[in-house]
Order: sequence, then structure tokens, then C-alpha cells
Amino acid sequence: MAELGETFACVPSTERGRGILISGDPKSNKILYCNGRSVIILSLDNPLDVAIYGEHAYQATVARFSPNSEWIASADVSGTVRIWGTRNDFVLKKEFRVLSGRIDDLQWSPDGMRIVASGDGKGKSFVRAFMWDSGTNVGEFDGHSKRVLSCAFKPTRPFRIATCAEDFLVNFYEGPPFKFKLSHRDHSNFVNCIRFSPDGTKLISVSSDKKGILYDAKTGEKIGELSSEDGHKGSIYAVSWSSDSKKVLTVSADKTAKIWDISEDGSGTVSKTLTSPGSGGVEDMLVGCLWLNDHIVTVSLGGTISVFSAIDMDKSPRLLSGHMKNITSLSVLQNDPKIILSASYDGLIVKWIQGIGYAGKLERKENSQIKCFAAHGDEILSSAYDNKVLALLMQIFLRTLPIIRVCNMGNANLHKHSW
Repeated sequence: MAELGETFACVPSTERGRGILISGDPKSNKILYCNGRSVIILSLDNPLDVAIYGEHAYQATVARFSPNSEWIASADVSGTVRIWGTRNDFVLKKEFRVLSGRIDDLQWSPDGMRIVASGDGKGKSFVRAFMWDSGTNVGEFDGHSKRVLSCAFKPTRPFRIATCAEDFLVNFYEGPPFKFKLSHRDHSNFVNCIRFSPDGTKLISVSSDKKGILYDAKTGEKIGELSSEDGHKGSIYAVSWSSDSKKVLTVSADKTAKIWDISEDGSGTVSKTLTSPGSGGVEDMLVGCLWLNDHIVTVSLGGTISVFSAIDMDKSPRLLSGHMKNITSLSVLQNDPKIILSASYDGLIVKWIQGIGYAGKLERKENSQIKCFAAHGDEILSSAYDNKVLALLMQIFLRTLPIIRVCNMGNANLHKHSW
């Protein structure tokens, strides 16, 4: 009987102008992200160790491990949260309709008993906290007038919940049962992400106004900001704390990730700026990040996952990429069966190597759906709905990327020329 040997994972779904919130499990070094209706569980220690949960009826948006790593809560655009086991074929434990619209973020309480979710909804129903086993509400969350992009649960007692939204507000709630305490309007644009430090002393919010603001996690009072000196030049989409609560990682539309030293008084200064290899185009904007043990993870708009070493930040990152859209065709090289080429309808051709995984990609300049793809002799041939056949020299593709030739096919005549 055949057994699954390796899985080459897709990349996270992204949207221009929006951040994505990925999460991880410090016990296993596995990360969670979403693509389509699927939740991807990928090991940073072995990127070929991939599991896929595909039981959502609608597009999945965010997923989180429970504090004991036994459960995963994932949400979708319909406002539904599904709670399922990390073992035993992902057995479904509970399913709740939490909001009337898309859920953008969710967090477990540190004791694993409660979940808070935020997103879009009707009226003022943008945030809800509930018991994970019964769905019973554990508070009222007034104070926001627009879509709530992120929420966070204070990891130590006394418990607090913080939220941030498109109304430029950062709100604090005390509980349980949770009730509104105070609100800040220190940002001048969408507040995209909010996170408590692991030691439960501080909270940080980041915004499209290029600012990061720190608060006292217990009182909710503002205590400092990230320095504007050597700061981000574009919208900040996501933030993540180091495990010792002394540093934060931010990513921005300016295509950089920055490591900040956080002082006891709540100010932040840049200690390192990280950049990933790329063309420098729009697809290299950074929209997601995670600091997981010794791994610093960033996600670009094009879906590329860059994994830096927190121990040696000068070391080049390990790049994990793949398809964001549906794969339409696949080819295995006859002269080297370990090399697999796949094509998706958005014009992307990806090279995979068995035992290694992602090994390079090539994108057609003509943004047309690929309908047929094959490796033949010393060429890779692809045809699309633009009536063109693209021929790529195999050895050039396998070595360096991306010198190719284009074959125009008009009225059934095949013409070859340089591109």
C-alpha cells in the first residue's frame, strides 16, 4: 500500500494592502497559515513535513494552536470557528458561528479555556470571546465602529483582551467576564496587528501610519513608541515578540523586516534590518511575520516564506515558496526523476527536488492561465489561453532561471523568437 512520502506545500494566500497573521507552536516548531479553504501545518525543522486541514466550507483566514498544542482553532470568511485535534486525523471537536462576517484574528486564553475572535460583522459585533467547549459568551466588546483586524489575550493574570481596528482605535477589556476599560486613538491609520509580550508586561500595536506604540499590559496606558529613526517607510502589517520579551519583529510594505530592542520604559530602537532576496517589486512587500524560538519568519505579498536564524541574523534566509493558485499541470524530468516541475493557472512554474522541496520558480510575463505544460527533451513547453507557447531551455531553468524563448501561436502557425 502506498504511503505519503513528502508534501510540497502551497504558500499563504495574501492580499495587497492587508497583512496576514501566521502563528506557530514553540513545542514543535510548526507554523500555521491559510490558503483557500485549507489550513497548512508546516514544520520549520523539516519543510517537507506538511499536514493539510481542508474541512472549512469557506476560505480559511487564520489558525492558532492551543496552549497545550493538542488543538487548533481555525476561522474563515463566514465567521465560523472550527476546533480540531492536532492528532487522530484532525478530529473535529467543536464548531461555532462566532461573527456574521470574516474573522481576521483569533487567540486562545493562556489557560486554554477561552477564545477571542475579531473581524467584520453587522452592527457593532466585531469581537467575541467564548468558552472553547460550549461557545458561551464571556463578555461584551463595545467600542469599535469598523472591522477589527487583530485581537490579543494577555498571557498572564490578571487577564486582559486588547483589540485594534480600521477605526484607528486600540481598545482594552478587563475580565472575565470581559468589559470595556479604555480606548486609545494614537494611530492615524488602520491598526493592523496587536500583541502582548510573552511575559505579560507590555503590549504593542502597529499600524499603516508606520508607527508602533507600546502600552502597559495591565493598565492599558501608553508607555512608549518605536523610534522613527531608521524606522519603517511604509505600512507596518504585523508584529511578533521574541520569547524573552526583550525584542520585537515587524514587517512592512517597505519590503523590510526590523528587529527592535524594547527597553523597560517601553521605547523601541532598531537593532537589525532584514531583507530577503527578490526583484524589489510589489510582490516583495512583507505582510506577515513570526518569531518562533530561534526562527524569524517573514512572508511576502508574493507568498515567499523567508526563515532567518535568530542566532545568526547575518546568515542568508532559507526560502520556502510554491504556488498560491491552483496547480494545473505537473511534469517529472525523464533524465532526472528527482526533479518535478509544476505549473499553476496564474502563470507560475515551480521547480521541486525530491528530498529538498522548493528549488526555484519562473513566472510568465504574460499573465495568462496555463492550460498545458510538459517537459520534452531539453525544453519546457507551456501553452496558455493567450494562444502562445513558451519554450524554456531546460538546463538554463534548472541552473539559474529565467532565460526563455517565446513561441507565438497564431492561426495554428508556430513562430519562434527571442523574449
